[in-house]
Amino acid sequence: MTRRTEIGAYVYPWDLDGDPTAAGRLASLGVRRASVAAAYHAVRALTPRHPAHRVVTADHSAVYYPLDTARWTGPLRPAEAAWSPRSFGRAVTALNEAGLEVYAWTILAHSDGRFADATVVNAYGDRFPWALCIAQEAVQRYCATLAAESASQPGLAGLELESCGWYGFDHLHAHDKTAGVPLPPSAKLLFSLCFCATCADAYAAAGTDPARLRADVRAALDPVFAGTAADARLSEEQTAAVTRMRIDTAARLRARALTAIHAERPDLPVLLHANPDPLACGASPGLPTDAASAPVLLCNVRSEAALDAVRAYAGPDRRVVATVTAVEGLGGNGADLAAWCTDLVDAGATELRFYHPGLASTSDWDAMREAVVATS
Repeated sequence: MTRRTEIGAYVYPWDLDGDPTAAGRLASLGVRRASVAAAYHAVRALTPRHPAHRVVTADHSAVYYPLDTARWTGPLRPAEAAWSPRSFGRAVTALNEAGLEVYAWTILAHSDGRFADATVVNAYGDRFPWALCIAQEAVQRYCATLAAESASQPGLAGLELESCGWYGFDHLHAHDKTAGVPLPPSAKLLFSLCFCATCADAYAAAGTDPARLRADVRAALDPVFAGTAADARLSEEQTAAVTRMRIDTAARLRARALTAIHAERPDLPVLLHANPDPLACGASPGLPTDAASAPVLLCNVRSEAALDAVRAYAGPDRRVVATVTAVEGLGGNGADLAAWCTDLVDAGATELRFYHPGLASTSDWDAMREAVVATS
């Protein structure tokens, strides 16, 4: 018997709020579920089909449901989205009525400058205001509370957590000017290491001197920035200590978030945006390939690396979600979308996610329909 592939799509709540045709239009693609942004970072988004507007500008990270102030006792707390207030619940209702399951798409360790003291500090002393430092207790508590609050929203069939782990240097930013010196993966990791006071203590506990580590990171990175080296490495002992610290901290955050979610909704499925590289950071941080949680993998464009990532997690009775870019303006390839989706399914993906119909042109929608037919 041929296995049926589940098809889903990402949705912003403002794609649906105020557009009575949006949910039915999404259902007409043949998708079964929608991942709707419940807590999301700053963004400027086109809305080509909305009857009331053509662009939405989200100025900062926010939640799109009524904030439960009783949950938020610490110094970090999200804001409600003034530009699309409390639109998540209305979007969920519309999608449910159109016959679609809804997952709450929730961003955890990626923020937008509102929590400066809780962010990553690199070896040069620069803060990354978009990257919360997950070694800090306040950040761990914030992420777990946000995950649980998202899970508590009515009408949900599941939860999808993005950036449930370390966030680093990579970040799409307004008027970005960071591409002048290409950083290889090894240098990008070192540039993303945090040296806040909490991380310094954690490095010491992992067996390496934090001051020496910081100096050695700078010494490894300086030649890369100067153009005299193509790589940046630490000693084996330092690498092992950093690896232990980063993996253990991320595992603690995942466990804490999942515990908080399941205290709220014991049977709610939870998906984690993931990368099989244990030290990967960003929207899809490292997740062990034998983890119990179902991974969501960024398979935006055709590559052998994306297929390898799917294969790394795939297995009998294992849920593996592959996200594909279905918008040509964002780098997708509509002519190859159906074939690429088929290859991902053949590699072991049990579910596909289109990113994302709310941003898509008419030709992009046609390509998504063809991909649904090819893989269903």
